[in-house]
Amino acid sequence: MSRVAISRIALATGWRAHRPGRKPWASVLRLMGICEPHNEQAIVIKQRPLGDHSLAVSEIGFGGWPLGGQWGRQTDEDSVVALHAALDAGVTMVDTAAGYGEGRSERVIAGVLAERSAANDVLVATKTPPAPGPWPPSPYCRWQDRYSAAYLRDNVQQRLTNLGVERLGLLQLHTWTRAWNEDPQPLLVLRRMKEEGKLGLVGISTPEQDQNCVIPLMQNGLVDVVQVVFNLFHQQPAAQLFAAAEETGTGVIVRVALDEGALTGKYAADHVFPDDDFRSQYFAGDRMARTARRVDAIRQDVAKFGLTERYSLADVAIKFALSPPQVSTVIVGMRNTQQVEQNVAAAALPDLPEALLHVLRRHDWHRGVWYSGK
Repeated sequence: MSRVAISRIALATGWRAHRPGRKPWASVLRLMGICEPHNEQAIVIKQRPLGDHSLAVSEIGFGGWPLGGQWGRQTDEDSVVALHAALDAGVTMVDTAAGYGEGRSERVIAGVLAERSAANDVLVATKTPPAPGPWPPSPYCRWQDRYSAAYLRDNVQQRLTNLGVERLGLLQLHTWTRAWNEDPQPLLVLRRMKEEGKLGLVGISTPEQDQNCVIPLMQNGLVDVVQVVFNLFHQQPAAQLFAAAEETGTGVIVRVALDEGALTGKYAADHVFPDDDFRSQYFAGDRMARTARRVDAIRQDVAKFGLTERYSLADVAIKFALSPPQVSTVIVGMRNTQQVEQNVAAAALPDLPEALLHVLRRHDWHRGVWYSGK
């Protein structure tokens, strides 16, 4: 029996333990062939502290971007089943944003949590984007034009409405520019909203081209959490940001651990994504071919350690992202139950050997910014 099949059984066992009673969606899962055996031990997802904020989250988080529909066709029904499966497996961290389907992802998440008795155990992190303009913001953008107080308050209210709550667990600004560090008024507005009880924690999702720009904000106590890109190709946070997080007690959420799917190893050099998948732009031109060559090099390094039978390439990528002790959680997009099972099973694997981590660090790739707007 494959490891994926075993993890499916373990998850099914975990569903009974995590959630007594049955819901209509459980019948759907059983029809998909996921049963409830009695003799398998459920995988337990480890919890990690979210900085110094007296809060722990699952080390694997549910990435809600695919629920918005920008990763190709995605029905709300499939999204609901996937999110229920993740929560039943012990995932307690869910990430979303205003821009994920113009609030569609948030509304799907709200609907799922409304069906669950333990919804308060789940930290939902959402994001407010800047008002229309260059993405990421240029050094010449004024915060008054992109994150005014009136705009922030109105947008936060939309987030509250979409998620059906009176208080957001974590509100993150979806991007930032170093130019605003000298006068970070948008963050002061959010701190006031935190004092008013509308926000639990305040954070920033780092701009991909300058992730270290948030370090002064961490040191000044303006952010509780930072969300960073950290994977086998993008390792900039390891230089300074992780150490700053430890010094300041800032929680760290890692995103893009699989490099938008490339680090699963399932895409060939000539793969072309459909037009309704944002990755058709992310991997435009020769980018997929360049990436595939580097993915093959990683695979060869893993093979030298004799781990290819036990660890898939995606497993290695997830375990690498989890390796820094300052990382609180790694959010991974999960479109269906199979992806949930694979990601949960990956987290449960033993840590990668330090010698392999040392080799994998050599795959840091300064390739520029491939995102243009979100």
